[in-house]
Amino acid sequence: MNTNRLPPIVSLEQLSNRQDAVFCDVRWYLDRTPGRQKYNEGHIPGAIFVDLDEHLATLPRKSEGRHPMPAAASFASSLGSLGISHKTPVVAYDDSGGMSAGRLVWMLRIVGHDAALLDGGLQAWTGELETHSSVREAVDHPIREWPQELFADADAAELAGQTSGETLVDSRSPDRFSGEYEPVDPQAGHIPGATNLPFANNLAANGYFQSPDELRERFERAGCGSEQSTVMYCGSGVSACHNLLAFEHAGLGKARLYAGSWSQWSNSDDRPVETN
Repeated sequence: MNTNRLPPIVSLEQLSNRQDAVFCDVRWYLDRTPGRQKYNEGHIPGAIFVDLDEHLATLPRKSEGRHPMPAAASFASSLGSLGISHKTPVVAYDDSGGMSAGRLVWMLRIVGHDAALLDGGLQAWTGELETHSSVREAVDHPIREWPQELFADADAAELAGQTSGETLVDSRSPDRFSGEYEPVDPQAGHIPGATNLPFANNLAANGYFQSPDELRERFERAGCGSEQSTVMYCGSGVSACHNLLAFEHAGLGKARLYAGSWSQWSNSDDRPVETN
């Protein structure tokens, strides 16, 4: 076992002896502000830009959601084009608490790739920022199939909300969960039986992650534990990855992702919707 592997969440201090890690800038915004524009305005020196829509998802479809998981072969091709080999440790960041960067980290970790989310994100970087693009030479990257046991479809998500011994977690903000506000999807509300654990609450007031013990208490208080089967979703399978990484960081193992999330569920006329 490689004891030098990155934890799910890593600080800059922990990276002081990891010169082999490649920074990936995964900024993405719900209001469609271009992430690459922000990257060009200033990024961690040497960081490469990873486009969530291009590299971490396939084309949106009502039947599958706004950010369907890409095929394993497509993801491998994207990594290779970015210059990330299967031996390249990755540290991803954004400027929104890890909301979008968590998707890349989770995708990499579930296929055995050494990857971590930078605690504090871009705001943790105190040095000068770089404004010219960094490009790595393309490499061949092996195809590693998605572990299906870490995914849940809509039926499995529905079952998790109704079954003793399972917990369904909605990672969105409370106003979207309750149905008071819905900026992008056709219906407001949540999957019946879901518990609301907004991903943003994994962070302390200073923008850094709570301690593993604090995270563990948060999840266990909501009925999520190592003995409990947990399924997590959000709007489109992106911010739920933040909760999935926090869950692992808390020492609770791996939960499942309902990748279609609310953007798939709310486009179906025969799926029940709950508001409160």
